[in-house]
Amino acid sequence: MTFPGPAWAKGPLYRNHLAGIGAHDPRKRVDPTHMPWAAIGRVQTELGTRCTGFLLSPILVETAAHCLWQATTKQFVQAHSVHFLLAYQAGHYSAHGRVQRFIIPPGYKAGSANTAGLDRATLVLENPIAPPETTLHAPTTAMTVHASTPVMLGGYEQNQPDTLTADQHCSITGMQQDQTGHFLLAHTCAGTHGSSGAPLLYATPQGWQAIGIQTLAARNGAGGLATLLNTSTVFSK
Repeated sequence: MTFPGPAWAKGPLYRNHLAGIGAHDPRKRVDPTHMPWAAIGRVQTELGTRCTGFLLSPILVETAAHCLWQATTKQFVQAHSVHFLLAYQAGHYSAHGRVQRFIIPPGYKAGSANTAGLDRATLVLENPIAPPETTLHAPTTAMTVHASTPVMLGGYEQNQPDTLTADQHCSITGMQQDQTGHFLLAHTCAGTHGSSGAPLLYATPQGWQAIGIQTLAARNGAGGLATLLNTSTVFSK
């Protein structure tokens, strides 16, 4: 899979061509009251930017760092202007959290795909908004993924921004490096603008894991790239 240039999965809100989808759209509406979807929500700023995010703990949300970048001012938004709406659906949500601060990896350069492997942000909420069972887990030890490893991707996307939709039948295809040597997972999941920050989900006997964060959508056809949540993840053919 090649990505001739970045197609950020953030926005704008409407385009004629949906990057990352392809001729056949496999995305379906999912129930945000059931896991793993109950851990996903909409990240939005008071400036109108909208992306996807997910709970890693009752007070921590993961999303894509480029969702917090203002291209006009060339600065990140103020933390207090960022909100997380858990299990958002058509104007309703199970919980609301205001962001107290956020953490972005050192070395990330906003506005360029050169550091896409670092394109993640951890949002620290002012207060816990959900019980531990409504959170996703990240791999804590080295993990090996293979071509055809089954995954899912769900988020709030530009053509259905008020509904959580997901591709539940997709897979890993490999790994790619950004210009600074950081790895990303390549996948076949359909996801377009607005899906940035969505978790790349993998089922384990212990429950659902988020193994990546949606960062880039393919320009032609379904698929994209996801920033690793655990940099010890390796790919084996």
